[in-house]
Amino acid sequence: MMEVTKIGDKGLKAIILRSLVQMVRRPVYWTGFFLLPLFLFLFIGSMLDKGLPTRVPASIVDRDGSSLSREITQELGGMQMVDLTHTSQSFSEARHLMQKGEIYGFFLIPENFQADLLAGRKPVITFYTNMTYYVPGTMLFKTFKSTAVYTKAGIAQNIAQTAGLNGESLSSMMMPVNIATRPIGNPQLNYGVYLGNSFIPCVLQLMIFLMTVFSLGQEIKYGTSRRLLHMADGSIIKAIFGKLLPQTVIWMVMVFFMTAWLYRFNHYPMHGSWGWMLLSEFMFVLACQGFAVFVICVLPNLRFSLSVCALLGILSFSIAAFSFPVPSMYAGMQLFSYIVPIRYNFLIYVDQALNGIDIAYSKWWFVAYIIFMLLPFTLLWRLKKYMKNPVYVP
Repeated sequence: MMEVTKIGDKGLKAIILRSLVQMVRRPVYWTGFFLLPLFLFLFIGSMLDKGLPTRVPASIVDRDGSSLSREITQELGGMQMVDLTHTSQSFSEARHLMQKGEIYGFFLIPENFQADLLAGRKPVITFYTNMTYYVPGTMLFKTFKSTAVYTKAGIAQNIAQTAGLNGESLSSMMMPVNIATRPIGNPQLNYGVYLGNSFIPCVLQLMIFLMTVFSLGQEIKYGTSRRLLHMADGSIIKAIFGKLLPQTVIWMVMVFFMTAWLYRFNHYPMHGSWGWMLLSEFMFVLACQGFAVFVICVLPNLRFSLSVCALLGILSFSIAAFSFPVPSMYAGMQLFSYIVPIRYNFLIYVDQALNGIDIAYSKWWFVAYIIFMLLPFTLLWRLKKYMKNPVYVP
């Protein structure tokens, strides 16, 4: 691997310059620092700009053809979440469309539906959704279920009115308890507020893990780590600091952009202090770098350390409790949720941005950041040993 400094160059300034030149010359750094994070920021943000997926393609299978079934079809087609792009003639046709991915579900009205209903034979309405695609499948399921329930209630209402019940008695019978729903923190039920503020920082964590480990691991792999230590006068702390400082500055700029993108441009809720949130994001960067350095201290091999960081970075989308609450996990999995920095970033976000509570309630999450920053100092001696005597392992 080509060195970018003169033989006599030493000191922190020379190390920083060497690191900068390496980053400029290798396309992988441009991709990892800028292209992938920015693409994912914009992709996730634009995908959820309306807050909730709408007009999910679906099909109706009306095997009755009665006035009641046509009324149900009309009501279903007017729902915000559903786009009845197909009208299938049979179950097999609708299933084939769903298997091809042209629709995400279908609503089936059986034969003789109206006649059986009027005769009191309890006909069955069936709906199918493709839960392989979780979000659109869930949206269709909720809409189909609501349509079925409203249909049942409407028919019961007509029968009760025919029997002579007045409006007040009918209302108390159909809905004896009124329900008032007030979602806290995200009253608009905006999917972007939930997914954007969890997935985007998690993507950033993954990229910080990978780029930190890659930049240090390649020094050992290509045998240039001796040169790095020589420039640092044998100090592993100076070598790591000079090597990672340019990266830290880039990540700080990225998290500043991420915060502005989420709370200014997308107008996601910010009920707390901008200052505390920015401090959290800056410490989050340092915590992620500290964790990555610790990993390469434990596994001073480029391939192994990249694999571990990639695995933990991907699993963080699940074990950090974005999609499943920690108290409901098995005890062993609960432990895993607290070994990655993104968990504490999410908890601070909930406390400060969503709930706007006093910073004292989040103090232990900031302490966790500091622990991640200090973690590599326990094994820097091991990394120095391998940097002084690098061994190439394919």
